[in-house]
Amino acid sequence: MTTERSQIEIRGIPVVIVRKEIKNLHVGVYPPNGRVRVAAPSYIDDEAVRLAVISRLGWIKRQQEGFERQERQSQREMVTGESHYFKGKRYLLDVIEKDSAPVVRVVNTSTIELQVRHGSEREKRESVLHSWYREYLYEQIPPLVTKWASKIGVEVTEARVKKMKTLWGSCNPEARRIWLNMELAKKPPICLEYIVVHEIVHFVERHHNDRFLGVMDQHMPQWRLFRDELNRAPLAHEEWEY
Repeated sequence: MTTERSQIEIRGIPVVIVRKEIKNLHVGVYPPNGRVRVAAPSYIDDEAVRLAVISRLGWIKRQQEGFERQERQSQREMVTGESHYFKGKRYLLDVIEKDSAPVVRVVNTSTIELQVRHGSEREKRESVLHSWYREYLYEQIPPLVTKWASKIGVEVTEARVKKMKTLWGSCNPEARRIWLNMELAKKPPICLEYIVVHEIVHFVERHHNDRFLGVMDQHMPQWRLFRDELNRAPLAHEEWEY
């Protein structure tokens, strides 16, 4: 399948157009800055896209305004009293310096304790916290993959976690492998499950076309609610596309 990407401006709004072999036109508004992306059938010209976007301008602007109101995190300094997120909840960080192995733990409903060695730099503290996030995800992911691979009827040989700049997840259907963004540890658990399902469905249909949407609707009818929950959750300073 060939994919063509271009960009036009409609009433001051940049619009990315991705043309591919799909039946219907889809308009999406993506966090964190309300970027507008149109997935369009190959035969639809710019004027048809323009008319479709203009007809949805009210909805597009409401989505963009919603993203502007969202809480957004700057780069974390890894100091006591700073806000961090885990499983969709906000916690305050409590940094404790001790001459022992680094430890991270949730101590109550409002505090994450980060224990590091004396004099640890910001990067080291962040590395310790990120390792903790990864450990959590590696505990959660295998049963989710087993559950949904069985339901959808595909084989997944490997599921890995890594930091991603632009995607919540990705996959390689030939290798039967999926990758999940480490930031999902900060989101509500249903968001992690939604992304697992999203990537596994790509083993059945590679593209975000009508068939893909149909398989998602069949196996996870409320997936759009979960996607919206993912987009409502506090955003980091990176930008993801889903």
